[in-house]
Amino acid sequence: MTATASLADRVVAGEQAAIARLLTRIERRSPGVDEVISALVRRAGRAHVVGVTGPPGGGKSTLVSALAAQYRRAGRTVGIIAVDPSSVLSGGAILGDRIRMSALAGDAGVFIRSIATRGAPGGLPRAALDAVTTLDAAGKDVVVLETVGVGQAEVDVITAAQTVAVVSVPGMGDAVQASKAGLLEVADVHVVNKSDRDGAARTVAELTDMLRLAPPAPGQWQVPVVSTVAATGEGVGDLIERFDGHRAWLADSGEGQRRARRTTAARIRWIAEQLVADRLRAGHPDFDRAVDEVTERGGDPVAAARRLVQRGLGAGAEDAAAGSDPPDSDPAGSDPEGSARR
Repeated sequence: MTATASLADRVVAGEQAAIARLLTRIERRSPGVDEVISALVRRAGRAHVVGVTGPPGGGKSTLVSALAAQYRRAGRTVGIIAVDPSSVLSGGAILGDRIRMSALAGDAGVFIRSIATRGAPGGLPRAALDAVTTLDAAGKDVVVLETVGVGQAEVDVITAAQTVAVVSVPGMGDAVQASKAGLLEVADVHVVNKSDRDGAARTVAELTDMLRLAPPAPGQWQVPVVSTVAATGEGVGDLIERFDGHRAWLADSGEGQRRARRTTAARIRWIAEQLVADRLRAGHPDFDRAVDEVTERGGDPVAAARRLVQRGLGAGAEDAAAGSDPPDSDPAGSDPEGSARR
């Protein structure tokens, strides 16, 4: 059995150490990780993937923790991917989200992992999609993807999520901010968290009025506005019911297949872009030859760029056909974040 097949099988079996190890390799884009993900994609697709996003200060981490606790009471297993801001010094996740979710520690039915944005556009790197696939293939019933609250870029959460919840809080103008960020258009459920604060009813009314400006067509999903107090768990059960209702609508309407196609398109595009980008780095022989040709011999930069793109995609196809599988040399304990407590 190859190292790729072995690691994939261990992940599918739900082995915590293997899951943690693969997530570390995904974040680092270690050699051979794409082959493992390719093996897992075919074995994923059963989990309900919920994206939780919104402006900063909305209590998203507290809400995700409350959601996980409620799901566990219902007997469902949960995976949580918290996309943290990158550390300026190390490039790694700051881990604030995991600290705030410490109440879930010790529950074998919950797996929590923070990953760094590493400056990726939209705050949602390719690593997040691969991490979701990993927890899905590992058998989690629900995978919750919480993103950094950075505004307009949060729209990218739709790439990996089947159901998108946009979180607002009273008194912060979040309804207007969400509108400017384009979050109204991607929300499947609006959540007014910290609804025990003054102004909660007004925030609910603002969101409801905004939604009325663009009513859904017959047969389309009617976006609800749900009030919660994540710190006490109030409204969280109702929120999960709305999530489940949306998932049922996705299956019945065919929208679920369309979203799956969108996710696949994003994955293929990211892989292709990376294959090409690898040949566009200074120091790569093809790139340096192209620069020399244009600079020293008056070559055509457009033609040189096109050749690089063609070679990059061609090399990617050759690598995929070869099925290269580097040795699985990482020691089992090499995962700095991969304790199996989750």
